[in-house]
Amino acid sequence: MHTFFNYMRILIALFLAATVRAVAQVPQVPHKMHFADMTLTIRDDARREIQKDVDALWQSPKHFNIKVERAKTYFPVIEKIFAEENVPDDFKYLVIQESALIADAVSVSNAVGFWQFKDFTAMEMGLRVDKEVDERLNIAAASRGAARYFKKNNFYFNNWLYALQAYQMGAGGVMKSVSESQSGARHMEITSKTYWYVKKYLAHKIAFEEAVKGRGQIQVLTYENKTKKLLSEFAKEVSVDETELKNYNKWAKLGIVPDDRVYTILIPVSADASVNLSAMAVANPVLMTDARKNNIPNLSTVSSQQKKTKINGIATVQAIEGDTPAKLAERAGADLSDFLKWNDISISTRIIPGESYMLAKKRSRATEAYHKVTAGEDLWKISQRYAVQLKRLRKYNRLKSDDVEPGTMLWLSAIRPKDSNGQEPIRTVVEVDNTNTFNWSSEVIASSVITPLQEKTVVSPAVASSNYTPDSSMAQPDVGEQQVQMVVKSSEPTSTSKEELPSTKVESYPIKTEHTVSAGETLYGIANQYKVGVMDLVNWNNLDLQAGIKPGQVLKLSDNQIVTPSQQPLITKAAVHEVKPTDTLYSVARKYGVTIKDLMDWNNKKDFSLTVGETLKVAAP
Repeated sequence: MHTFFNYMRILIALFLAATVRAVAQVPQVPHKMHFADMTLTIRDDARREIQKDVDALWQSPKHFNIKVERAKTYFPVIEKIFAEENVPDDFKYLVIQESALIADAVSVSNAVGFWQFKDFTAMEMGLRVDKEVDERLNIAAASRGAARYFKKNNFYFNNWLYALQAYQMGAGGVMKSVSESQSGARHMEITSKTYWYVKKYLAHKIAFEEAVKGRGQIQVLTYENKTKKLLSEFAKEVSVDETELKNYNKWAKLGIVPDDRVYTILIPVSADASVNLSAMAVANPVLMTDARKNNIPNLSTVSSQQKKTKINGIATVQAIEGDTPAKLAERAGADLSDFLKWNDISISTRIIPGESYMLAKKRSRATEAYHKVTAGEDLWKISQRYAVQLKRLRKYNRLKSDDVEPGTMLWLSAIRPKDSNGQEPIRTVVEVDNTNTFNWSSEVIASSVITPLQEKTVVSPAVASSNYTPDSSMAQPDVGEQQVQMVVKSSEPTSTSKEELPSTKVESYPIKTEHTVSAGETLYGIANQYKVGVMDLVNWNNLDLQAGIKPGQVLKLSDNQIVTPSQQPLITKAAVHEVKPTDTLYSVARKYGVTIKDLMDWNNKKDFSLTVGETLKVAAP
């Protein structure tokens, strides 16, 4: 008995010692801390609140360490994507708060996945969500969607803390609750009145910031797949346990990676495992580079030629320590003279290790509309980052030197508007000739543009009749295959005489208004086929996303709303539209009386995502 009590005393002593050590290691909330590009001063009342949350996160060492290991596994993927999207790295701690990095986490409000997206928000951010694929469960795809959402909000507020708050309460809620004077702020106070979600985030950042440093027991490599593939077959190709591979790729619900677009497959790798990636070395050099960086064993060698990646469609080569312009050009197999021109450098320029250098002439426009300058960046670095010609960036932003202040919003694809003393860029408008008729059963006459000096009122093309004039009555269009006619003037001096009208180009195409669901079809597949949004189909047909669709079901491919002249006032259309925070392709199409397919074709869009500030063509070129 005596021995038993001694044993129990020893156990209790060890437990108390472990508890003391754990408490001693709990991070303390500082008076000042950095978040994104801001300095936060935390008042005592808020410090006490945040410290309680930090203590709670550390209360169970077991659960805390599980989250730490998940973070060590997934953070390298998130960090890479956030860097590519130009989103502050600090946002990565929010994913722990949102889902504890559990792929298939579901909230009480039916938000799903790593970043807790609801289905419609996920699809707005370009993610696929249906019975076959749910990219909310894909750490790479979901993190890119989250980055786009952060950027969308920050473009409006110019304040990353408000962008964080908007992630939970929406941009509209933040607009009502914050002062405009905080836009662009670099120093802010955190008090007891600060929104709870923000304080909760700060607790997670403080609790995990030091703990997640270092390498995890499991790492994931990202492989961009472009062909239809079974996960079971892929597991054999890369010598990974099938069950483990599927566990990290729950987004492929049926165990099949489709081929309708590029999908990121996550490959788990432990310290004592080997992965056979030699067959994919040429197809995915980035994967090979990541594997090398993480010291993954048994990888075949890859030449410098195979390590090239692309930026904005331009092949690049990454510089290493000791490179000179001549060495780098020779290693990349490029002519030195051309190499210097492509990268806006001279033979004496110091090469920066890790920097990407172009292997062809840079583009005149970026794939992004804007870039917010961070500390240490100059125009040349930004030019390299987006593979946009340096002279173009100077022109777009009316700059005379390459020095730019941190916090400056640079235009990457169009000329920045002049100040209030200058003139706005001239934008063209579409003019519909209301002396002619609209005929939905005939043909389409391609629209053209006029200058602002010739701007006239426009009849919305959302009217439908067999022979419409401004004074005629409306008739319901036929169901099934239709064709649309739209008559417009070209950019010649205006005239009321039909004889003086310039000639117009005629193009015809059918418009299908219904689709009958076949066995095996998904809502996503049908939306992709007709170039409309998934949520558009849901709204037009009053669908229940959980119930899905059934074979034989007839789906409307438009809202089929007919507007009479008395309901639809004469309006003026702009030939371009600047995207607002609340815009979607559907709302823009509705506003200008065009189809989502038209918008995607005219603007070379591959998905339904929009960027705030992006300029959309809303009329045929």
